[in-house]
Amino acid sequence: MTTRTLPGPRERLLEAAKELTYKQGVGVGVDALLKAANVARRSLYEHFGGKDGLITEVLRLSAAEDEAGYQEAMRAAGDDPRRRLLGVFDWLGEVIEEPEFRGCRYLAAELALADPDHPGHDVIRRYRERVHDLLERELRELDHPQPAHAADQLLLLVDGTLAVGAIRRDTHPAAGARQLAEQILGDPRPSTRRS
Repeated sequence: MTTRTLPGPRERLLEAAKELTYKQGVGVGVDALLKAANVARRSLYEHFGGKDGLITEVLRLSAAEDEAGYQEAMRAAGDDPRRRLLGVFDWLGEVIEEPEFRGCRYLAAELALADPDHPGHDVIRRYRERVHDLLERELRELDHPQPAHAADQLLLLVDGTLAVGAIRRDTHPAAGARQLAEQILGDPRPSTRRS
């Protein structure tokens, strides 16, 4: 006979907060979080120091998962940096089509966290820097003349794709963003073969 271990209060709080803050925003009430996690208020303060700490940890964990998603999408597109960068938009198209998609967790949190000193802002800033660096590395591999600037532009397309995908997914924002990304990337490398 095997015993199944149930998640502890910390894990239940994280799972509940991850789900509820995505569906309802970071302004979701503490009572709703505690009820969904089936934990006492004391557990929130013991494990996270309060709601702000819980929100920050959810953002940190989500950022790690989403960064891995970008990396996996690029790996799946093969070795060519151009295909890898365009593969990001193919992947975002799939993400938007998921029934539970509600937009970008990070854009929503940035807008909702009114306190500029909330630690969640720093987590989001560092996550965006890592995604930017990921894009910029591929642009350097592509020998793009302005890799940092082009990475800024691609990140703007990513943000727009996720924002529009939440409210007008029938407009296929990822496909449109992919076409714009192709323009940012420029013409594919010319063939070195001579005719």
